[in-house]
Amino acid sequence: MSVAPDETTPPPAGPPPRLLDVGLRVAGGLVAVVAGVVTGLLELILATARVAGQLIGVSVLLAIAANIVLSWFAHESVGRRWSVALPAVPWFVLMAVAAVRTSEGDLLLAGDNWVGLVMIVAGAMTFAVMGFRQILAVPPSRLGD
Repeated sequence: MSVAPDETTPPPAGPPPRLLDVGLRVAGGLVAVVAGVVTGLLELILATARVAGQLIGVSVLLAIAANIVLSWFAHESVGRRWSVALPAVPWFVLMAVAAVRTSEGDLLLAGDNWVGLVMIVAGAMTFAVMGFRQILAVPPSRLGD
């Protein structure tokens, strides 16, 4: 009679190794930061979209939808309540830079563009609401507690 375990049985399923978990969380955080920049750029490009000479406001809808998804993704991938800041900070910085006139007189987001102004307010409010929800959310109970 042998006391060695049977080699045909698979190892017990358990949590992933600590290093893999940290690596995946860091990668998810980096994806959230890059996605915040990319969606911000896309929203700025679409802020001037017109149909028949009229601004259509598609960037406002994109800002709301993208910021909800980015906030959710950051929280799910990083697993921390503060993770909503990962896509929000670069998004806010990008919007602030776009609203400042350069020394040459260039301006990405003019004050007379109602779509740009509403996009900034709607995007900021979306990040604020998602962050508020994540901070107030009841943490999931641990097994065995």
